[in-house]
Amino acid sequence: MAVQGKEQILEYASKRKQLCSDIKAMIVEQLCLDMDPEFLTDDQPLFGRGLELDSIDSLELSVGVFNKWQISLSDDDNRAFSSVNALADFIQANAEGDGGEASEAADLSGGMDLG
Repeated sequence: MAVQGKEQILEYASKRKQLCSDIKAMIVEQLCLDMDPEFLTDDQPLFGRGLELDSIDSLELSVGVFNKWQISLSDDDNRAFSSVNALADFIQANAEGDGGEASEAADLSGGMDLG
């Protein structure tokens, strides 16, 4: 692997980690949860047996995503709320080139198979 490739991967990983941290903070703030955002894991289910969120919470999270990243979620996008990682994937895939953290991370992932 070329040095530039390693640098790109490290930069992508750093931005992805920051995006996940931002999502966790948004979830805790938007839902007024009495917990530290870092208590949430990236793959923890947000609904069902995870945080046990409900449909009202999903509306609140939709508002939080729009307020922070200017990305709207439709009824068909409910899988985006399955976990922090799923929401990060959704934000990266739908980020407009506005220079924000999400779009930078999305740009860095272009063409790289990290999975």
